[in-house]
Amino acid sequence: MELYHQVKIGPLVLSGNLFLAPIAGYSDRAFRSLCVECGASLCTTEMVSAEALTRGSEKTEKLMARAPNEENYAVQIFGGNEEVMAKAALLVLEKTDCDCIDINGGCPVPKITKTGAGSMLTKEPERLYKIVKAVKDASVKYCSEHPERIAKLKKCEPSASYIPVTIKIRKGWDEGHITWKEAAQKAIEAGADAITIHARTKAQGYEGKADWNVQKQLVEFVAGRIPVFGSGDAFTPETAKQMIEETNVDAVMFARGAMGDPFLFTRTKEFFTEDHYEETNVQQRLKAGFKELEINIEEKGEKTACFQMRKKFCAYSKGLKGGSVLRTQIVSACSAEDFKKVFASYLV
Repeated sequence: MELYHQVKIGPLVLSGNLFLAPIAGYSDRAFRSLCVECGASLCTTEMVSAEALTRGSEKTEKLMARAPNEENYAVQIFGGNEEVMAKAALLVLEKTDCDCIDINGGCPVPKITKTGAGSMLTKEPERLYKIVKAVKDASVKYCSEHPERIAKLKKCEPSASYIPVTIKIRKGWDEGHITWKEAAQKAIEAGADAITIHARTKAQGYEGKADWNVQKQLVEFVAGRIPVFGSGDAFTPETAKQMIEETNVDAVMFARGAMGDPFLFTRTKEFFTEDHYEETNVQQRLKAGFKELEINIEEKGEKTACFQMRKKFCAYSKGLKGGSVLRTQIVSACSAEDFKKVFASYLV
């Protein structure tokens, strides 16, 4: 199979296999629009709290909005109770025209896991089963009662009857509790349409090396029943290619590698299809950052947008000389004009 190829997630057909992971504080509507522009085949929202959504939080609901240029996108929800997750799934389907619902079974942050969500689902496969089944049943039921919802899928098979449900898991809780196989089996039994695996344990967080051998084992375990997407340590076109060749995952999900560099999708697609690519220079990255800032100002107002863009501009400026001084200036910026002054010498 060619490196760059179509991917099917249940009834959904994607044109390519380069995805943007759900990244809290980064994969907002503005950044996803840049990634799509650069060649991302599927982007996922920041994780959405099922509890907050069912309580009617407007702030939470705004996280789910589709970017204007997103042909396909997924909304990720998290929670530890199957009834609440089912209700949240219904709200996602009602309030958005998303093409996929993703369940967070991998977040290692204590405030998430202590509620039974995130990595706790990988640790507790039975809980994972109940949640995946509840969300999938909600999708099937809602779409059977609202057949017009299927028409909102941008690209799907003619026989489509539901919005697909996927889940992201981890390798396990810690090295003494490696539960990816049990979690994957329960996800499949519950009706998941795809699995993404971040091949680190919850205890590792985002440190250490991702165990790509686990990705390979998962692909072999699943044996073509549903697609498997790889996450962890794919920071360049070369490592993305290596991941696919070594593990046979159906798609690569970029996370930290794409922060401050949406052009990673452009370079990787070129590398996959033409076996070479052009490097991205700092001016291109910074211009993308200012484009993201502009979109966020229009949507959120200058004060909020600039505050949120501080950490993002730290990512956009990675590799520049005098980094520590530059970051000090970035985290003090309060307006678009402040950011322009910080980067004036680099944008000539």
